[in-house]
Amino acid sequence: MKSQPQICHGIGRRNFLKAGVLGFGGLTFADMLRAEDAAGIRSSNKAIINIHLDGGPPQMDLIDPKPDAPSEIRGEFGSIRTKIPGFHVTELLPRLAANANKYVFLRSLVGADGKHDAFQCQSGFTEKDLVNVGGRPAMGCVVNKLLGTARDTAPLFVDLMQGRPFVRNSARPGFLGATHSAYRPDISNLFPLALSVGMLAELEKQSYGRNDSLALTDGLTVRRLEDRVSLLRELDTIRRDVDASGSMDALDKFTQLSMGILTSGKFAAALDLANEDPRVLERYTPRIVMPEMRETMESPKCAQKFLLARRLVEAGVRCVSLSIGDFDTHEDNFTRIRYLGPLLDHALDTLVTDLDERGMLNDVMIIVWGEFGRSPKINAKAGREHWPQVAMGIMAGGGLKTGQVIGSTDRYAADVTSRPVHYQDVFATLYRHLGIDARSETIMDTTGRPHPLVDVGRPIEELI
Repeated sequence: MKSQPQICHGIGRRNFLKAGVLGFGGLTFADMLRAEDAAGIRSSNKAIINIHLDGGPPQMDLIDPKPDAPSEIRGEFGSIRTKIPGFHVTELLPRLAANANKYVFLRSLVGADGKHDAFQCQSGFTEKDLVNVGGRPAMGCVVNKLLGTARDTAPLFVDLMQGRPFVRNSARPGFLGATHSAYRPDISNLFPLALSVGMLAELEKQSYGRNDSLALTDGLTVRRLEDRVSLLRELDTIRRDVDASGSMDALDKFTQLSMGILTSGKFAAALDLANEDPRVLERYTPRIVMPEMRETMESPKCAQKFLLARRLVEAGVRCVSLSIGDFDTHEDNFTRIRYLGPLLDHALDTLVTDLDERGMLNDVMIIVWGEFGRSPKINAKAGREHWPQVAMGIMAGGGLKTGQVIGSTDRYAADVTSRPVHYQDVFATLYRHLGIDARSETIMDTTGRPHPLVDVGRPIEELI
């Protein structure tokens, strides 16, 4: 028997409303959007697009080439000049080279955990940090907590990550709890990406899921949905009467917010690329040939995820996370990066150019990175191993002082020789863009203990 489509937390579409006004088991869509509606916190439309290169991108094969290194280290790619004097990238990134004045190239990221998980690129912390109280929350979940209000017309945090970052719940809310979870639309119909056997086994053990529809079910009108909200309000009267904490007081407000998102159509329309101008879709799709390697590799169409992120920001989303897979290059590094490099080059530069043309670039800060770097020495399978000593990143938008290269490495791209930048420094910069002081702002764990959003991070002073 074919299973019914799954929405959040494994609840089927037919049961979508049976759990109580859009309930997902114990978690409602209203809960996902609930936040402290603190006056004055939210004051702009600034947003973050967080792009994860799943597997750990090889820094020396992208933005830190070492043409004078021995052949067993420098690899197969030549280097090209960029618009930044004295700075070269590999031949795989011609668009970024030509428009380098619009970017910041981070060559000295440090503090990597060395594990295959996007969590550090979602939070700045290792997965074990504060695990005794539920673990640290991803940045988008913090944004839900601090910036969410009843005036929102879209979820503040949307997680589009696929593959390993999704399976391992890299955008998890940690000790903030499910109330502040990411909204996860199911984009697998648009961007098919097969999971490895190991990841399929991991996924079977998880309790979180994806939403595959924002439309009302057949036969359910807005009037009927409003009637169900009214009924729930009446049924909850008793609970309100005995609720001494006052936690029920905001229920109507956030339930109405959830219903507004579902019925307004703005957020759902942003997720629907079928309505996009075909010329725009073509603009975002690179004309490159996908190598015949393995089924877990992304197709060129995955560049349209960047377009989806832009549309979501326009719809009011404050934090969008997405991923490009197959940077786990223990073998066939050069075959894969020869394909993935131009794909990233096209997708990122198209997004930045598009945002600039629309007058949005100063409001949207972009970060591109992975969980660690890759080893200088090429192995027997022509691959590169994990290398947490140094990683790479690319930033753009958000009013940053672009056209800069931050940090340097030794002649093998193995160790940082100047200006180390911690993952948390990047997060402090991202939070600052949203008007949040990551060191002074605190969030409470489950024991009531406050924690700053970073503990060693500082905004990158050269960029602000």
